[in-house]
Amino acid sequence: MTGYVVFAHGSSIESANQAVRVVAADMARRGGLDIVEAAFLEGGLPSLGGALASMADRVSHVVVVPYFLTLGLHLQRDLPRLIGEVKLAHPGLRIDVAAPLDQHPAMVDALLDRARETACKPA
Repeated sequence: MTGYVVFAHGSSIESANQAVRVVAADMARRGGLDIVEAAFLEGGLPSLGGALASMADRVSHVVVVPYFLTLGLHLQRDLPRLIGEVKLAHPGLRIDVAAPLDQHPAMVDALLDRARETACKPA
C-alpha cells in the first residue's frame, strides 16, 4: 500500500498550516487515496519525520509531494537529509519524492485565475 505526504514549509501562523492540511484532505478525497497526511519542515506538526514514521507501520511505500513552488534549498538540502534519517530507522520503507509545483501546466491556469479575478474587482 502507498501513503502520501503533502510536505510544506510550515508557519507560526496555525491557520496557514491548517490550510495545508485541508489541501491534503482534499487530495485524499478527490484522488480516492486512503492514507494522505500533511507534514511540515518547521512551524507545524507533524514534522516530516513524524509523519513518515507513523506511516511506516501501515504502508510499504510513501510518496512525498512537496507543497513548494520551486526546487530551492529546502528541497535540495533539507528534504534528502530528513528522508535519509527516516530510512535509517525504517530501511524497508520506500520513499519517493514528487517534483515541486513549478513547471506544472496547472500553475499557469491558477495564476491566470487569480489575475483575472483580481482585475475584475471593482475599484
